[in-house]
Amino acid sequence: MHRRLVISTIAATALCGTALAGAATSASAAPLAVDCRKVKCVALTFDDGPIADTRRLLRVLKDRNVKATFYVVGKNVQKNPSTVRTAALAGHQIGNHGWDHADLTKLSAAKVRSQLSRTDAAVKQATGKNPTTLRAPYGAHNATVRSVAGRPLVHWSIDTLDWKHRDTARLIRTVNAQTKPGDIVLLHDIHRTTVDAVPGIVNALKSRGYHFVTVDQLFAPGKLPAGKVTYHNRAAYRP
Repeated sequence: MHRRLVISTIAATALCGTALAGAATSASAAPLAVDCRKVKCVALTFDDGPIADTRRLLRVLKDRNVKATFYVVGKNVQKNPSTVRTAALAGHQIGNHGWDHADLTKLSAAKVRSQLSRTDAAVKQATGKNPTTLRAPYGAHNATVRSVAGRPLVHWSIDTLDWKHRDTARLIRTVNAQTKPGDIVLLHDIHRTTVDAVPGIVNALKSRGYHFVTVDQLFAPGKLPAGKVTYHNRAAYRP
């Protein structure tokens, strides 16, 4: 009798454990990848952070199940490593935007290398991974920058001018009016008005059937070439 009870208890425990393991696997499973060759995709990119308000932006993106790419400034990563870690853990892509937003075309090869390597080190310390893409500050690049980068340079196809026009409603209209499949949108998480605009941008584009992806997802399954500058992926969606 006692032996039967022990066996039954073990079996029940094993069954319960299996069910819990299944539930955990289901809950933690990664979402299915978006195929931007089959659906309309756009990559929202945010430059110059992280700052304190970047945390608010991360909450906005999480609430709407939106993935984005952050081109971070190294010295800001050094000040706010936990914010970058949170972004990476949430599935956002982290890119290199130089150490202190210097115009890389005005620097020697050695100084360009320092700008990038110091930022790489700060991001790796915060997230455990090096950034795989670069966005040159001001979009300024030359042969030296492209050679030293050793990775793809990702720029943008939609310049929202959010740094110039601190107008949330205008920003929502601009992104909605200009976005086409495969676009890379330039935004700045250092401006409150930009963070304020993100819910409206997301709502407007979702209503038009857009999926929000990271830069890498936008070009998947392909890989961007090192040392080349990319502005969009117009070949992604073929209706």
